Amino acid sequence: MVEIVVMARWPSPGRCKRRLSCDLSHALGLSNSSERATRIQWRLTQHTAAVVRGLAGAMEMKPVLAVNGLGPRAATRWGQQLGLGQVRLQGRGQLGTRLRRQLMHGHHQHRPCLVIGTDLPELNADDLKQAVEHLEHHDLVLGPASDGGYWLLGIGASLIRRPQHWPLIGIPWGGPTVLEATLEAARRPQLSCTLVPQRNDLDHWSDLKPWQG
Repeated sequence: MVEIVVMARWPSPGRCKRRLSCDLSHALGLSNSSERATRIQWRLTQHTAAVVRGLAGAMEMKPVLAVNGLGPRAATRWGQQLGLGQVRLQGRGQLGTRLRRQLMHGHHQHRPCLVIGTDLPELNADDLKQAVEHLEHHDLVLGPASDGGYWLLGIGASLIRRPQHWPLIGIPWGGPTVLEATLEAARRPQLSCTLVPQRNDLDHWSDLKPWQG
């Protein structure tokens, strides 16, 4: 069984989608840009949860909601609202630390893991199915993002047992070379790696334009 972890920040004004909120304020002069950005984040999270629920119903997969911005009880309630019953907190630290914390659950259970975020309007079941299939034959599966990062991280059955080789240390998180640095970190221990299709994270107003009807 593969565990799929959805890394999600609680959508609240001023605490999520800050770059998008800033863009909406400057580009459109919206006085409620923070609330508008929060509603967009909420819809993206609902879309992500729907795709994951549908896939979990069709495949042997355990969905997990990893929450940032809420306490345990509120996080559990949010997970129930989204139809994702298994809920964990992300905890403190930079992205690499929080990713490692979630992957350690797979390590303890010897279970391959996929990790995704909630910034993907293009998220679809076919991409996730392809990633699961790749995990059967590769240590590492990545989904490139157009900003130089990645939207999906997959750790296969062999690599999940070797956390010392996870390519999460020394990565310039948030910069344009995250994918490149991760692939370089994977080369050193000679991990087998493959990619699924590139997708676009929704972080800025320019990312939102293609989705306007």
